[in-house]
Amino acid sequence: MQNAVILINTEKGQVKAVAERLADVEGISEVYSTCGRYDLVAIARTRDFESLADLVTERLNAVEGIADTETLNAMQVHSRHDLETMFSLGW
Repeated sequence: MQNAVILINTEKGQVKAVAERLADVEGISEVYSTCGRYDLVAIARTRDFESLADLVTERLNAVEGIADTETLNAMQVHSRHDLETMFSLGW
């Protein structure tokens, strides 16, 4: 599994609309509106690096209202929680 944090700035007045659009994008598990340097933080979870690359370069580019992004690709998980189990659909 590939995980990434995507930092997003939107066009003026588009934060809520972009957040709602992002929440429907396959590979985005959560979207947070934030205070500070970035308008939104999206958490991406994909099966492999190629899927993550497609998400960032193709699917996010299709979301209207995004001004710019910065993607932080996760290398290791440091957690006491079993994230695979927490986000599993149990199928």
